[in-house]
Amino acid sequence: MNRAFLRRDLLCRLLAYSAFGMVSAPAAWAQQVDLLSHARATGVIRIANTQASPPWSMLDDRNQPAGYDVEVAKEVAKRIGVAKVEFVADLFKNFVEGLKAGKYELVMNDLTPTAEREKQVDFSTAYGLEDFRIFVRAVNNDIKDRPDLKGKRIGVTAGTSNESWSRANLLNSEIVTYDNGGLVFNDLAIGRIDALISSHFGGMRYATVNKLPIKEVGPVLTYQLSAAAMQKNQPALREAVSKAVKDMRADGTIDRLSNRWLGVSYQMSTEITQAERQ
Repeated sequence: MNRAFLRRDLLCRLLAYSAFGMVSAPAAWAQQVDLLSHARATGVIRIANTQASPPWSMLDDRNQPAGYDVEVAKEVAKRIGVAKVEFVADLFKNFVEGLKAGKYELVMNDLTPTAEREKQVDFSTAYGLEDFRIFVRAVNNDIKDRPDLKGKRIGVTAGTSNESWSRANLLNSEIVTYDNGGLVFNDLAIGRIDALISSHFGGMRYATVNKLPIKEVGPVLTYQLSAAAMQKNQPALREAVSKAVKDMRADGTIDRLSNRWLGVSYQMSTEITQAERQ
């Protein structure tokens, strides 16, 4: 075996080891670094959202992120001392693992702090609240309430609290998951599923903007808070984001943004406070 071959073999091994090391490097780095200090130093914080779940996050006519969560995220970044937000598009089902892998510092997209999620990531003080309802085709008069969902195909967005709630409470229904929140509405409109579970604001906004022949039926199924999610063991980031949100709730910013993006006179801060006391 000649020396040239040995050198090539050694080089290949070193490159392979380096590549394997780089796969886990972002996650290991993020777990060791104070992410708030790093974001302030670089002037940039990465915040994930779907950009496909209006009115919470979507793309506007200039193909830029827009929506309630987007505006709240920009204001939070400003108040914690970070000049720029880099929005990262991802799926609901990827958010928790994306945080743990260091793909972004925060998730702000109508994400509910469930007990299962809190085992893996931390959450800030809540900045949103919504009620979840049943949506059916406009011509459907058979489904009026939760009992009518028995034996039906129910659409939900994968990885959302809508999915976990449906699987826990609609045991006699077939739960159909979608990676893209918009596709579930389209499939309902053309009859591929019998109903879907969505937030009142999100469902009505999507149906109205896209002129879909669907309607909301029945009483509220459940109320769910939304908060900013982040990696565990980042106390400075969690404290700073929570303080920013609390100040925004107190000074009227949350109500102003919710009125703008939800299209109603809605006292979001008051509703959140009442839900937190329950």
